[in-house]
Amino acid sequence: MPKRVLIVDDHQNFRELARRLVEAVGLDVVGEASSGAQALLEERRLRPDIVLLDIQLPDFDGLTVASSLSLLPAAPAVVLVSTRDASDYGPRVRQCGALGFISKAELSAASLAAMLSE
Repeated sequence: MPKRVLIVDDHQNFRELARRLVEAVGLDVVGEASSGAQALLEERRLRPDIVLLDIQLPDFDGLTVASSLSLLPAAPAVVLVSTRDASDYGPRVRQCGALGFISKAELSAASLAAMLSE
């Protein structure tokens, strides 16, 4: 059974691109969210295995969302994405409980598959 993915980004165009990339590696997109608050609600409702999570969201940042998700008993694997470089966020990327970070410029089916196989 394919792993279930929730895509979180405030831009519809990116969510559509991410859906194609996620499906290209054989994963099942079960939902989308456009804000941090919506991401937390959708995680509770859908119980995805993986959350592809933008850091820059309109209400609160993805690092905060990732930290909240990491505290759940059956926490999903979180892959952070951003137009900015991981170094722009300092140690918070490593400390928030996420599986890893991929810049949006480098996001591909191959980079996502490599991150998830680690």
